Amino acid sequence: MKVKLWLPLVAATVVLLQVASVQAKEAKPDVKAETKDQFAAVADHVRQQMGPGGRFEFVDKTEHETVDRNLANMESLYDKFGTVDAMDSSSKVALYNNQSEINAILTRRDADKEVCEQIKPMGSNIPKTVCRTNRQVQEENGVAQRYLQDMKQQQTMKGGK
Repeated sequence: MKVKLWLPLVAATVVLLQVASVQAKEAKPDVKAETKDQFAAVADHVRQQMGPGGRFEFVDKTEHETVDRNLANMESLYDKFGTVDAMDSSSKVALYNNQSEINAILTRRDADKEVCEQIKPMGSNIPKTVCRTNRQVQEENGVAQRYLQDMKQQQTMKGGK
C-alpha cells in the first residue's frame, strides 16, 4: 500500500528535478551597464562572442547588423550622458529598447542555450526527452547539409559520365 503512494511521488519529484535542471542551464545574455566604461566592456565582449567559435556565433548577418546598430546607438547615449542616472527619460527608453532588441537576438542565437524535444525512438511508442545545445543542433545541421551536397555531387558526376 505504501509503495503505491510513494511511486507517484518519486516519479513527480524526478520530473521536477529534470525540469529545474534544464531551466537552470539556460542563462540569458544581458547587455546592460550603468556607466560608459561598463558599457564599453560589455559591447566589446558581445562583439567578440559574435565571432567564430563564440557564444553568439550563430547570429546571422541581418541580426549582426541590428546588434551593431543598437550598440552604436547605446554608445552614443553613454557618450552624451556618461551614466544611466544622468539620462533623461526619453534617452532611458531608447536605451532600454536597444538593450531589449539585442538581448532578444542574443538569447535566440545563444550557442549554449539548450533546446529540448520529445521524440519517439524507433521501435518504441514511449517518448523520450532529448536536450541539445544550439551549437550541437547547428553542427548536426551542417553535417547533414554537407552529406546532402556530397550525395548531390556524386549523382551529378554519375549522370555526367
